[in-house]
Amino acid sequence: MFTHAIRGDGKKITYQNAGVDCAFVAALSSGFCNWRIDFTYADVNNRVYRTSRGRTHYERKIDPMRNNSPQTLPRYGKACAHLYVNGVRRVSQCHHITK
Repeated sequence: MFTHAIRGDGKKITYQNAGVDCAFVAALSSGFCNWRIDFTYADVNNRVYRTSRGRTHYERKIDPMRNNSPQTLPRYGKACAHLYVNGVRRVSQCHHITK
């Protein structure tokens, strides 16, 4: 199961993390190779204005995870996390950022 946790108030993000629950993955396969997690931020019209691209990890990992730095967004809209495996987006999760 892919999870995206985000904490903060309004446009201020104090904590952000995304990853895969290793118990779920262990039941299905032996892990992920060539994976990365990106964070994207879009305005209320769904236009992406910022992407924080994670580095690609070439080693096999059963529980890929990434944190992102605290930040203040310039606009309301949504924050999303995306898991890529072998360059293909496999799953995403988003949170709406509102007043």
